[in-house]
Amino acid sequence: MNPIYWSPVIFFFIAFVFSMLGMGGSQLYIPILFWLGMDFKAQAIPLGMLLNLVNSSSAAFVYAKKKLIDWRVALPFGLTMVVFAPLGTWANISLPTKPVILIFAVFTALAALLMLSGWKPKTGRLSGKGRLVLGFAAGSALGFFAGLIGRGGGSFVVPLLYIAGLMPKAAAATSAMVITFSGTSSFLSHILTAARPEWVVWILCVISVFLGSQLGSRVMAAKLKSKSVKVVFGFVLLGVAALLIIKDVILR
Repeated sequence: MNPIYWSPVIFFFIAFVFSMLGMGGSQLYIPILFWLGMDFKAQAIPLGMLLNLVNSSSAAFVYAKKKLIDWRVALPFGLTMVVFAPLGTWANISLPTKPVILIFAVFTALAALLMLSGWKPKTGRLSGKGRLVLGFAAGSALGFFAGLIGRGGGSFVVPLLYIAGLMPKAAAATSAMVITFSGTSSFLSHILTAARPEWVVWILCVISVFLGSQLGSRVMAAKLKSKSVKVVFGFVLLGVAALLIIKDVILR
């Protein structure tokens, strides 16, 4: 049996966990597809971006129905990420990416530690104007760097929203909508270039990720307490930071 056909089973569980955290999961989908035998540029990246989009949009739909998304942050954040991500992709041609990835990995680990420690600024929740400013400023910066290193940005959006004053559940839900915006842009840029789909594998993976994200997002919205979301996210984020450093800095 071709090892690639294990990917739908693996991705169901990844989607289940990452949908609870407001993350698409491309940081795991892409390397796993590559390790299972797919061509990195023509197959693993396009399919990983598609699964990232399916996971985030499916979870965002559930969170929108549960009224967990802060739209005053999500819309400016998502739209500016769509605009600035292509600029980061263009800059990727001329800038060394290893130092940028290392900086982002360190930031990811620090954000995880801050989230696990429970630290937040003493200023309280942001005003409506403050959330708009946060959305535009952070969206443009993270969009650029997400395009630069080929990530959806969920690893950085959630802790930033939490530290800025959103509760863990609202931060994860809002991030899912933001990543849907940026994920759409990333997927289209890849599928319209050099993608070579293996349709059977693609369809099976999409179905498994959709089911996993639906289950995970409903569990988070209905059953998990904010403290539980914060703890799970903190440890997953530490794993993401380690993966970034090992795969994209040490081994690249």
